[in-house]
Amino acid sequence: MSDQSHLNGAYYGPSIPPPAKKSRSYHRPGGGGGSCNPFSWCFSCICGCIFNLICQILITILVILGIIVLVFWLIFRPNAPKFHINDATLTQFTLSPDNNTLYYNLAVNMTFRNPNKRIGIYYDRIEANAEYRDKRFDTENLERFYLGHNDEKDVSAVFVGQQVLASNDIRELRSKYDSDTSERVYDIDLRLKLRVRLKVWWAKPKFKPQFECDLKVPLTSGGPGSNRRFERTKCDFDW
Repeated sequence: MSDQSHLNGAYYGPSIPPPAKKSRSYHRPGGGGGSCNPFSWCFSCICGCIFNLICQILITILVILGIIVLVFWLIFRPNAPKFHINDATLTQFTLSPDNNTLYYNLAVNMTFRNPNKRIGIYYDRIEANAEYRDKRFDTENLERFYLGHNDEKDVSAVFVGQQVLASNDIRELRSKYDSDTSERVYDIDLRLKLRVRLKVWWAKPKFKPQFECDLKVPLTSGGPGSNRRFERTKCDFDW
């Protein structure tokens, strides 16, 4: 105890190193040493706003158009025009074996009907095409007229003359003609190309529809089966 009285509490061992200083690290925003560009951020924001605005405008326009169409349909209840072939008389239909010339005489009586209660129809142009086995042999332009609400009109057309039927396979055409001749009933198509205007209040929208009629017309110029009668035919309407 006496030996340590002169040490007065001081530490005389090996020196203690000072505590290590903590290194400071700096982290820049954006990572990887990049920097934030306020101009690019503003440009992206503006583009996003414009895109959202365009989408909202388009959706609004589609909704408005849908509402207009629905209201129009509820008010007018539009129906397609009706068209029938009431009678067809075929007194000549001869395909020459020498030069494939078709000699024909066809009279057709037809009825146009407007089934709409609030829509009128202007028939500004009616082009009637007579075809045999997809080969047109005559065209007639019919009279123009107007059909009011729930109105109908009878129209007649006569196709008479001669026409060379050009075909890549004349043998097939001749075979079908011979088959029809044996039965004295011919498959004749009548196609009406139209130019019409619909009268809807003050508006008169224009359309170019057509009627398509697949007819079976008996030959009535004597011979076996000449007593067969034509059956009234409803035609298809295509916008």
